[in-house]
Amino acid sequence: MAGMLGVLALPAWAARRSDDEAALSRLAGVNASADARLMAAALSAQAPGLSSQALVLAVQALENARRASLLQAAPRSLAVIDFSLPSTQKRLWVFDLESKALLFEEWVAHGRKTGDNMAEHFSNVHESHMSSLGAFQAGVTYTGRNGYSLRLHGLEPGFNDQAYARAIVIHGAPYVSQDIIRAQGRLGRSWGCPAVRSAVARPLIDKLADNAFLFSFYPDRQWLNQSALVGGRVRWLA
Repeated sequence: MAGMLGVLALPAWAARRSDDEAALSRLAGVNASADARLMAAALSAQAPGLSSQALVLAVQALENARRASLLQAAPRSLAVIDFSLPSTQKRLWVFDLESKALLFEEWVAHGRKTGDNMAEHFSNVHESHMSSLGAFQAGVTYTGRNGYSLRLHGLEPGFNDQAYARAIVIHGAPYVSQDIIRAQGRLGRSWGCPAVRSAVARPLIDKLADNAFLFSFYPDRQWLNQSALVGGRVRWLA
């Protein structure tokens, strides 16, 4: 029977994601406080598609940023982007930190030089047209060439602290839609900004404009090992 049915192979991205889970679980377990794990568990119940390990790291990063006095104001919402997922999947989640409610679950684009459907490369360098990893705090809104947009302040030196100067912002874009996915097998790409659907951009940005904490995740060994906010210099599993 097994021979007749054959074996269903996981897509490459899913296999890689599965391989990363054990290492991420250990990283999150070693570094996360009890409060962070409890908060992450409450949020995870609302977002089963979001990696629980990535969510624990996001909440721990928020806790560490608070302790280090890196935040300009107390955030009332948390946004998590899981760049280990393909652009064809919804990989942006926004939570209300007080009610623990899931407010948005959306598609989000990555930078042109970050990858095609899968994100692979990240940068903090001007004109790289790549996305950046790590923790950010939302800044002010403005209207520019991409319409209503939200400034982001990177909180991690060497990884995303050039985000504001690079004009890495949240904005709506016509290349983020199901129609684009159907037409080309992936979302369109930005110049490094986490672009969202035009139809949802304004309400999503308005929610994040309350000094939201944004966490852009990918199982990048250098970032995970060196980031002070996700634990700092924890030895990655081979």
